[in-house]
Amino acid sequence: MTGIWSRTDHLEKLLGDPWDAGNPAGFAAAVAADEREETAAAAEAALDDFGLHAEFVPRALGGRLERVDDMVELMRSVYRRDPALGLGRGGQLLPTVHVWTAGSPEQRREAAGLLLDNRRITCAVHELAHGNDISASSFAARRADDGALRLHGRKESISNFDRADALVVLARTNESNGPRSHSLLFFGADLLDPARVRVLPRFRSVGMRGLRLGGMAADGLEVPGSALLGAEGMGVDTVVRAFQVTRIAFPAMSTAVLDTALRVTLHHTRGRVLYGRPAAALPIVRTTLAEAFADLLVCEALCRAATRALQVCPQAGSVHAPTVKYLVAGLLTDAVERLSTVMGSEFYRRDGEHAVFQKLARDIRPVAFAHIARAACLSALLPQLPGLLGRSRRDPAPAPDALFAAEADLPALDLPGLRSVAGGRDPLAASLPTVLDEELPSAVRPLAEDHVRAFAALTETGTALRPPQLAIDAEVPVRRLAARYTVALAAAACLGVHRTASSGDFLARPEWLVAALTRLSAVERPSGAQLPPGIEDALLEELGDRYDRGLSFGLSARPYA
Repeated sequence: MTGIWSRTDHLEKLLGDPWDAGNPAGFAAAVAADEREETAAAAEAALDDFGLHAEFVPRALGGRLERVDDMVELMRSVYRRDPALGLGRGGQLLPTVHVWTAGSPEQRREAAGLLLDNRRITCAVHELAHGNDISASSFAARRADDGALRLHGRKESISNFDRADALVVLARTNESNGPRSHSLLFFGADLLDPARVRVLPRFRSVGMRGLRLGGMAADGLEVPGSALLGAEGMGVDTVVRAFQVTRIAFPAMSTAVLDTALRVTLHHTRGRVLYGRPAAALPIVRTTLAEAFADLLVCEALCRAATRALQVCPQAGSVHAPTVKYLVAGLLTDAVERLSTVMGSEFYRRDGEHAVFQKLARDIRPVAFAHIARAACLSALLPQLPGLLGRSRRDPAPAPDALFAAEADLPALDLPGLRSVAGGRDPLAASLPTVLDEELPSAVRPLAEDHVRAFAALTETGTALRPPQLAIDAEVPVRRLAARYTVALAAAACLGVHRTASSGDFLARPEWLVAALTRLSAVERPSGAQLPPGIEDALLEELGDRYDRGLSFGLSARPYA
């Protein structure tokens, strides 16, 4: 992973000190640009100088993409400064992963050439009328006698539509409602004939105001038959497989938003005096900071395992993608909300040195619903749940160390090799029943036993479920079983990170793991899972040390500029 740290350090230097009010790519510039519903021009220019789009292009096509976890780690440097800038640029992953998954050699080279030239591709898959049900999309591509495709319909929420050089579009190519009713198209923006395409205005939003969203209404727009991306009728299958990458990667990048929210809160409370002492010393403030730090570590542990699994055991992507989206999005939004109560009136300010917090609190919200809603993630997990639980009971086995260790070699990324369903195979679930066979610190073992028992109870209940109970209209208690499954996977990930941590590293200490497992218990029992005082002290000591040294608060503890 040496290469990614070198690139990340270089990017940090280009973006500069985010706290420097005079830095045109810092927090103050991001807030000012957000007021104009833009992103900071200097930050955009720094990303172009860095050649950021090459991070989304496979190395075989001239880019730098070899590992999803590396790409995520680098993008956190952008998200830590401005989530809208991060999503606007990181959003290049969304269309291109479809091209890398299903495109012809010519289409892959074309997409790579655009990104390596700092140009943009956008993606139009969802439609507001159909929400997460992409198989119901009505935007149509009808075959003409000459073989061309004529497009009809609306796509209302398209990132960077106004400055895209090419588009990936999901369109209905068959009027039936079968699994092969839709196809993907990839074509240049120069084909957007103004006489056949009406540009729809941006929907005004509370958060992510700097993200350039637009839409189009097509009426007979003609594109060549060669625009088909992959085989005709395979559009939904390709989207489902490609979304496994993006539904893991985007929440994983977004952990950096909590990192900055936590940093701003610590900065504020250290400088604020209440009742004759620093606000950071008040018990409620200390608890909130420690819990947010623990939540951040939980999120990054699960994200590390899931991003690595895309290469180590890619068959599990259909399980890990909804798990990450559901659990990580929930933990991040809840943690930022709790930090806002500590910020007090400072949370509302749109000026001053802490003004970036109100922007972060707004920008974190879409992580819970953009791309796919958290509720839909549970619907995606449910049909696979009995098989996953049954196999983990029959074939328990420790998960590969490569999912967790800070430094680990991974197999080559094989996007076309992703599968729509896991077939019951999930290394995280299979590993949880084995963790009690390991050497565990005395403070950790009771918590690990609790999670193992909870997973065993989940297995008993979940394997008894029948297909009619697992449909989109599943009862609330059944849906909660899927939510409990996500907690189990996160617990397994945290235990794996601790097991593989280097001696002397903070992650090798038991305190953070006690905090992580306690916080995961709080997902089920919020009132009965408080951090022990000694654990809280240890987390706050580490948090303060990283703050003073200018290190990130996530697993990697990397330096800021």
